[in-house]
Amino acid sequence: MIHSPSMRRATAMTLLFGAALLAGADRPSPQAPAPEKAHPAKYKLSGPFTHENLTIYLIHGEDQVKGKTFLTLKEALEQKKVIVHETQQVNKLAIENVSPGEEVFVQAGDIVKGGKQDRVIAYDIILPAKSGKMPIASFCVEAGRWTGRRGESAAHFDANSAQAPTKDLKLAVRKDMAQRKVWENVAKAQMQLGSNTGGSVRDARSATSLQLTLENKKLQEATEAYVKKLQSAADGKEDVIGYAFAVNGLINSADVYASHQLFMKLWPMLLKGSAVEAISELKKDKSFKPVTADKVGAFLSDAEKGKENGKDISKRVRVTEQETAENLLYICRDKELNGAAVRKSYLKK
Repeated sequence: MIHSPSMRRATAMTLLFGAALLAGADRPSPQAPAPEKAHPAKYKLSGPFTHENLTIYLIHGEDQVKGKTFLTLKEALEQKKVIVHETQQVNKLAIENVSPGEEVFVQAGDIVKGGKQDRVIAYDIILPAKSGKMPIASFCVEAGRWTGRRGESAAHFDANSAQAPTKDLKLAVRKDMAQRKVWENVAKAQMQLGSNTGGSVRDARSATSLQLTLENKKLQEATEAYVKKLQSAADGKEDVIGYAFAVNGLINSADVYASHQLFMKLWPMLLKGSAVEAISELKKDKSFKPVTADKVGAFLSDAEKGKENGKDISKRVRVTEQETAENLLYICRDKELNGAAVRKSYLKK
């Protein structure tokens, strides 16, 4: 079920899926491209694109919101069109779109830096223009601080440059909705990243801050090697709306968006998060076969078979969860766009 930190409830709704999932490759990659095969869903895959222990498949499909544009949280904060307010409550922030005409899409998993402690956003939400303050659920990803950090405001959050980088952390935020598990998985990620980059990635300014860990120079250099190899895979492909990835030959997760434009805005941050997870799970001197397109297709299809439970996040946004024995699917739907899926987030349990 989908829960909020302060209340747990669910209602059911029905969605429709159909068409055909084709898997194949349309550009060179280190591995031979998989042959095209049909699967019971509505996407086409291209890939694999692999570097070290990270394998990417691009997901192709039609835009669901033609002509509709959103700012990302990163863009909106940089342009000072959104204010994320500290509320003195660990699991609740207030967010406000001050733009007179632009809408903002905020993702579950977005990390916001500043306030009295860095947070990760718990739900997808759309902020209309001139939204006023809207409540948004959050979790702390910095256990050791409850005061303003030097050079930063304690009253609000100034930056979003990263997503929750590991599957276990995503599950703690989205499935378990448990602050203790979020802290545990932040610490776990810091330990594994330090081990695989040759030294501690904890920052002296705040050793428990996941955001400061992600800014660590050694980690950023290691991450950049993956990004440099893989980011161009999406170049020139106007129908790419998402991606799936595997680490060490095992399927991890996937994200699909309502439009090519929205995906491409988010792609650099998404890829960096996947690279960080790959680094945290790196097994030196071991090689892995890239996951096949058939397995990726089966993963997506299975997640869509789960029973749906839903929650209204705002007057405009409804998020549903579908769960099977092995997989989870979260869908953010925009009621003003006839329930169009703005984001579909697939997670391997």
